[in-house]
Amino acid sequence: MTSVRLTGTKYGCGGGGCGACTVMVSHYRPATKTITHYSANACLLPLCQLHGAAVTTVEGVGSTRTRIHPVQERIAKAHGSQCGFCSPGMVMSVYTLLRNRPQPAMDDITHALQGNLCRCTGYRPIIDGCRTFCQEADCCQANGAGDCCLNGEETLEETQHLFDKREFLPLDPTQELIFPPELILRAETAPPQTLTFRGERMMWVSPTSLEELVQLKARNPEAPLVIGNTNIGPDIKFKGILHPLIISPTRVLDLFEVTQTPHGVWVGAGCSLTEVCSLLEKLLPQFPEEKTEVFRALSQQLGKVGSLQIRNVASLGGNIMIAYPNSDLNPVLAAGNCKVSVISNGKVIVPLNQDFFVSFGKTILKPEEIVVSVFIPFSRKGELVRAYRQAPRKESSFCTVTSGMRVFFSQGSSVVQDLSIYYGGMGPTTVSATQTCTAIVTRPWDDETLQRAYDVLLDELVLPPSAPGGKVEFRRSLTLSFLFKFNLEVLQKLREMTVVVPGSFLSHVPKDQRDQDPVGRPIMHRSAISQATGEAVYCDDIPRTDGELFLALVTSSRAHAKITGLDVSQALRLPGVVDVITAKDVPGQKVRKMFGYEEVLLAEAEVQREFLITVLINNISVSCVGQMICAVVADTRAHAKRGAAAVKIGYEDLPEPLFTVEEASEKSSFFEPRRMIEKGNVAEAFKTVDHVHQGEFRMGGQEHFYMETQSMLVVPVGEETEFNAYVSTQWPTGTQDAIAEALGIPSNRVTCHVKRIGGAFGGKVVKTATLACITAVAAWKTNCAVRCVLERGEDMLISGARHPVLGKYKVGFMNDGRIMAADMQYYTNAGNTVDESPLVVDKILLHIDNAYNIPNLRGRGAACRTNLPSNTAFRGFGVPQSIMVLENMLNDVAMVLGRPADQIREINMYQGPSVTHYGLEFSPENLWRCWDQCKEKSDYAARRRAADRFNQDNCWKKRGLAIVPIKYGIAFAESFLNQAAALVHVYKDGSVLVSHGGTEMGQGLHTKMQQVASRELGIPPSKIYISETSTNTVPNTCPSAASYGTDANGMAVRNACQTLYQRLEPIRQKNPKGSWESWVKAAFLDKISLSATGFYRGPDLYMDWDKMAGRPYAYFTFGACFCEVELDCLTGDYRAVRTDIVMDIGRSVNPSMDIGQIEGAFLQGLGLYTLEELKFSPSGLLYTRGPSQYKIPAVCDVPLRFNVYLLPDSHNPHAIYSSKGIGEPSLFLGSSVFFAIKDAVAAARSESGLVGPFPLDSPATPERACLACASPFTQKIPASTPGSFKPWALNI
Repeated sequence: MTSVRLTGTKYGCGGGGCGACTVMVSHYRPATKTITHYSANACLLPLCQLHGAAVTTVEGVGSTRTRIHPVQERIAKAHGSQCGFCSPGMVMSVYTLLRNRPQPAMDDITHALQGNLCRCTGYRPIIDGCRTFCQEADCCQANGAGDCCLNGEETLEETQHLFDKREFLPLDPTQELIFPPELILRAETAPPQTLTFRGERMMWVSPTSLEELVQLKARNPEAPLVIGNTNIGPDIKFKGILHPLIISPTRVLDLFEVTQTPHGVWVGAGCSLTEVCSLLEKLLPQFPEEKTEVFRALSQQLGKVGSLQIRNVASLGGNIMIAYPNSDLNPVLAAGNCKVSVISNGKVIVPLNQDFFVSFGKTILKPEEIVVSVFIPFSRKGELVRAYRQAPRKESSFCTVTSGMRVFFSQGSSVVQDLSIYYGGMGPTTVSATQTCTAIVTRPWDDETLQRAYDVLLDELVLPPSAPGGKVEFRRSLTLSFLFKFNLEVLQKLREMTVVVPGSFLSHVPKDQRDQDPVGRPIMHRSAISQATGEAVYCDDIPRTDGELFLALVTSSRAHAKITGLDVSQALRLPGVVDVITAKDVPGQKVRKMFGYEEVLLAEAEVQREFLITVLINNISVSCVGQMICAVVADTRAHAKRGAAAVKIGYEDLPEPLFTVEEASEKSSFFEPRRMIEKGNVAEAFKTVDHVHQGEFRMGGQEHFYMETQSMLVVPVGEETEFNAYVSTQWPTGTQDAIAEALGIPSNRVTCHVKRIGGAFGGKVVKTATLACITAVAAWKTNCAVRCVLERGEDMLISGARHPVLGKYKVGFMNDGRIMAADMQYYTNAGNTVDESPLVVDKILLHIDNAYNIPNLRGRGAACRTNLPSNTAFRGFGVPQSIMVLENMLNDVAMVLGRPADQIREINMYQGPSVTHYGLEFSPENLWRCWDQCKEKSDYAARRRAADRFNQDNCWKKRGLAIVPIKYGIAFAESFLNQAAALVHVYKDGSVLVSHGGTEMGQGLHTKMQQVASRELGIPPSKIYISETSTNTVPNTCPSAASYGTDANGMAVRNACQTLYQRLEPIRQKNPKGSWESWVKAAFLDKISLSATGFYRGPDLYMDWDKMAGRPYAYFTFGACFCEVELDCLTGDYRAVRTDIVMDIGRSVNPSMDIGQIEGAFLQGLGLYTLEELKFSPSGLLYTRGPSQYKIPAVCDVPLRFNVYLLPDSHNPHAIYSSKGIGEPSLFLGSSVFFAIKDAVAAARSESGLVGPFPLDSPATPERACLACASPFTQKIPASTPGSFKPWALNI
């Protein structure tokens, strides 16, 4: 696609896990003379396999040059595109759905978006835009109202809508692209012939008959068969596995035949999982329910396998033959007595049972044998078949444990005649619980039999404590829980249904505001349309230049070791490899300095470039897995990656690597300074309280998972060592300075350009500059343009994450709930380099009060130096960790006293004129308004009573509620960062070009600056353009961070525009009725400058840590959030039933942008506190290096009812137009989901007589929630003794 300049399709992960590369594939079927359309991941779609197919990318759907498609328009105008990197994939998923179903239901929309991830929006606006295609879109329920017009009840009328759906283009299916007639003609007339494609190292053969396929496989038994490429593709791409020959049987019709018999259905092994699911759903109504038990269980499980894009290409036979131990389908197929038809020398029928799966990824079949079809039998009367699964995320996620169960009763009897129970995720293969089945068969299905069966099952399925995948206690408990669930279904056949219903919005614009004034209105993101059409240009979309090279990094595979040798000779011999860049090639500074510490760009080493004896190196060491050692530059991405893999590094391990904060603390391994802050007399206060409680709370890290990975292009200009750097960075000046230092040239020779960023969240500041330095050195050495775009796995390995934190606390409180004293200690896992960790610790300690006035408060913080990759800034910058420990402490106080947590929060909240623990005066009035309105909007008291009734009536499902406040300090405590500049040009035709120092990364900064300029100049936004952020137009910029981008840059743009407006005043006075264009022309003729700079000198903020006092923030953003969840106590799965957020953001410059920021941050917080886990091996290697292992929230995680309200009548004199910073504060509100889960867990524990505080660390994954419930099944699992085994993963 790049070679033909179709760059709209984005490369997000390379493994089919994010959906950014979604395209539509269309095939003509000559047998039925029909055309089929399906969505697929371009990153996994082999070009060789598309012979005869039509592929539609986002460019083919619509563009601003021709006409935009209704899908593109609605996603854009509903504010569903922020950073925009995921937008083309979203468009293509919905577009494909509409080609197949022009009037979809809401379930179809959410189903179509299963495989599309977004890190910015929180999904609500995307769903809102797409739901306008639904038949039920005009119903008030579908539009987010609580009551329904169908019930004859009135609905609340919103004062203002975020978009007007009446303005949308209608969807006209007759105007869509037709399937190319030449492909139809070829499919109808061309005789089938074997296709052979030869590449540099691989050959691809596509036979046309089963006989030819059998012969090919017999001659090449080790050659894999590829239909969907969902397994082989990632192996080739990420594991470097080479298959000299690949056989693609996609045109062998025998593999796609479906045959119905009196006993069941034979389904072709080549049929996609989507086709199998559609077939089963079509068959279900044709037969009595008693005959379709296996069909229904399989259909249910198929809907959860991967994403829709994966299911559209993955084959049934391939899914069986890869024999994954945690397969969704194999346990169900085995339990359902399914069989496969196999061919080699002849056809044989092989049952899918415990003997079929012999080891990890291996089956009983010989390499030359081919699965032709799969038999799915009808069930019998008295037979029940069920499927169960538990996964880290509800959809598009590999299972933790999966199961298929079948029981057969003779008519009129409860005695079990036959029973099959299979599990996935409980060993290297799909396993049969044979002994458990034997213990039940011939006995009546009753409690006595089942109790005995639980004990047998526990003994039968044993996992060692260090089993791959970890979660051993949880996995073992799930086997019992699934059997118990099966027991309940056998007895009651329970069913449930859910519907996604996103929420509402309230905001006001002053009545006297001019209609032409865009400030305060929900203006669409200025680039939303181009992002939805794929025309928006990101760093890697910049056209290739002649001679351009690609850079691939070589990183350390050891966490703490001395480098004994670096051999690049084999890499240099490979085709396409131009050079290897090492530390010796850096002409300027080889290190970057921060806080008195140095970080090397590349680990220094003596390099062996020829085939000589290995050079020994002294005193050169690496301090984490993923540390950058050298870089390979080559003519293509593939050649550079192959070259990087060929570099040989010798290591000598050093003793005692440190991975956890406990290990670092024991060795006093810290980055200085360590901080302490105290108000009152904590020690004395503890002597006077009624209760003293001590506890600790652990929070894991969080991967940024911006959709666009770290990307940069450095181009030598050709004279006087001048370079243009196109970088996806939040801090262009920081990157400019770093490149200049590394090359040893002045900063005026380096220009850093940032058009837009595909998401950042704090992760594109420090490490981005280091990567840009390495890329610039390569460009300097080769005198060629050099491009570096990290793979998702590389990015996650190298770039660091949010700091994991261990918080310890001691709290003293009175019987009425008043907290009189608290002593809190925070240990952050900083990783191997200092990065911004000391500043994170500072901000942690400045927020240990959150919304509460604790008269005696002490906080201590330390950044622990470990041998993990260096952690860095992440949205919230330590505040989400800081407040989480505090709120958990308050929850403990509530549990000790046996009182509701919201009451404890209210008793301790700031009241009246207040002073923080560092001496900053503020008013908590709006904090209380947010809190009270949140309780009112959510109907908290009534929902609390309803949840209590629900919990009394339900044993295995519990509902939990929580409401939390936030007080978040805005601006940089480092005063020099609170400044901004702008440059505004007015051209003779009246058009305006605005440049400022902030970067656009999805937060709508450019759109807001356009609104500011529009108001100040009195012209429509359409006359104002913002091209990019570059250091040659606005120098010495500060990072776009700290929720301060609009505040600072808005004031700078305003200053420049006011200067211009004042210059035009004499012209306006001469011609008051003239137009803007006439004034501009007259000014030019009158020799009046039409260009102006603007500058904003922000507040002089500071923090004196010696005096433990200061004014580190300009003001506070306040908010409150209510959440209700429903928890399955047997599996730990939960669903957010409802969320209500009230935020005080002053007078919003753009409500649609700010609501998008609130919703996106909330869902990112939901991921942080309940879902996202970084897993490291005992040797310090990050396991979770992509969307298949690391799960961020998806559409399925959006609360069923999601309401966001902006606090009315709020003013802020400290920021542009009385607005407030909003990018970071609402992330912490995702913790309401965590505390609602904890509330539900407490309800479950109380039934076992367990009351009082209990540990539940973050994230509250299904594993942690399930084990914390302490059900009878989890209590059966014997706990492993710490220290008696080597765990699969570290507890970071």
